[in-house]
Amino acid sequence: MMIKKCVFCHLELEPNQKIILSNEYCMFLQLEQAQVKGGQLEGAGLIVPKIHRKTAFDLTYDEWNATYKLLQKVKEYVDEKHQPQGYNLGWNCGGVGGQHILHAHFHVIPRYDDEPLAGKGIRYMFKSGENQR
Repeated sequence: MMIKKCVFCHLELEPNQKIILSNEYCMFLQLEQAQVKGGQLEGAGLIVPKIHRKTAFDLTYDEWNATYKLLQKVKEYVDEKHQPQGYNLGWNCGGVGGQHILHAHFHVIPRYDDEPLAGKGIRYMFKSGENQR
């Protein structure tokens, strides 16, 4: 199933987005600025199922396995091209969870020791005093 306005179902809707690697079930996408050394998104990208799935909870067993296999190739690619010192990996599911495009996508975010927030992981924002219920 393809959704008419989904930027992952219709890659032409985001012309600065490039398929870097892919397999039968999913693809690794990067925006052009992520391919530039020293940029804010250097090396970052998304692993996206080729078939429209709303969230990670909707992936098939084969799509999960394909995501894992592609992640290993993505790491090799990003390690060779950008030499990060760490990674943040994650899914945002649903609007409250931070998902703004309702097509499942797995964030692959390289991290560098010279960043202002080096050493601050995914939980950093949840430990913030501003995030109290």
